[in-house]
Amino acid sequence: MAAPLDDMFSFCVDAGKVASCVEVRFIDNIKGKGLFAKRSIKKGETIFIERPLVSAQFLWNALYKYKACEYCLRALETAEENARRLGGIPGLSLPHPELCRVRPEQHQACPQCQVMYCSSECRQAAADQYHRALCLGPSEEDPDHPINKLKDAWRSVHYPPETSSIMLMAKMVAMVKQGQLALLHSLFREALYDDHLSRWFVPEGFRSLFALVGTNGQGIGTSSLSQWVHACDALELPAQQREHLDSFIDQLYKDIEKETGDFLNCEGSGLFLLQSSCNHSCIPNAEASFPDNNFLLHLSALCDINQGEEICISYLDCCQRDRSRHSRHKILRENYLFVCSCPKCVSQMDELDVTSEEEEEEEGVAEGETEGDEMEDEMTDV
Repeated sequence: MAAPLDDMFSFCVDAGKVASCVEVRFIDNIKGKGLFAKRSIKKGETIFIERPLVSAQFLWNALYKYKACEYCLRALETAEENARRLGGIPGLSLPHPELCRVRPEQHQACPQCQVMYCSSECRQAAADQYHRALCLGPSEEDPDHPINKLKDAWRSVHYPPETSSIMLMAKMVAMVKQGQLALLHSLFREALYDDHLSRWFVPEGFRSLFALVGTNGQGIGTSSLSQWVHACDALELPAQQREHLDSFIDQLYKDIEKETGDFLNCEGSGLFLLQSSCNHSCIPNAEASFPDNNFLLHLSALCDINQGEEICISYLDCCQRDRSRHSRHKILRENYLFVCSCPKCVSQMDELDVTSEEEEEEEGVAEGETEGDEMEDEMTDV
């Protein structure tokens, strides 16, 4: 009989493909574990595809009407609905609507609380794993329900851009209540080095769990509009039609930027069993993406990776990776609680501890905004 962690590993990834491609090794007491290539991997190759142990949409993201499946985070708006809302253009019609993969006729709501799912499969999976313990029934919109008060408290101290969600921890506790303690215990003991789930329910343990989720969570972004744009890019069209379509899309994104800004996706975070083994590098050789418009993580090679080489991702975005060593270390210390010693950081050890010009400008803007907020002492309602 398979061990609980083996069952969960098979549930999360294609175990056969992973076994032939990568392995998790213990490195040292500082870095902990790491993911290594068991064979040569070519640039652009998908190393593995993984589903999370648990995932949750960011709370502000949901409050601002970014509609996502409660279980898999698949965007529920059609590409056209999404474009109309983000661009502030109610009558907009997208060309080639057949390229949108969202299927509203398959969407299902929880019969008790009306939380939405993209399919009956997702609704059932959520119910089996955690939703029976978290379902609010007719109290879904009741601001005095303890879970809604918990969400409000989290939003009051975590403003966008969001990096985690208290609902990840709530779902993990709910999984324990629904009898999946053995699976979670195996996961934390063997993958995340935490052997005592009972610690969650005392203050020190809760801080430990909070830090674990914060440092191991992977951001997830889904968008029906983005998926439609990629499908449009793949169309073979006459030159004039291609030019017209590209012009339409360019203008659409300009309208969206003016109306909505940078927040285009349904966003959340998840805990991934295998991906959490990937260490950070400021010059990563792999990256995670979500091309299926749901929580399935695709880890792909950014360059050729040799057999035996460690597979590293970056916890920083492209702009942050271009900043000074001092600026990068500041972000990583504050958000992930470690000091990076990747080859890029080691090669820049002799640089002065100065802040990048970009960060200085952002800090100046932030200070100005803070002063303005203090003078006005008001907030805009959602």
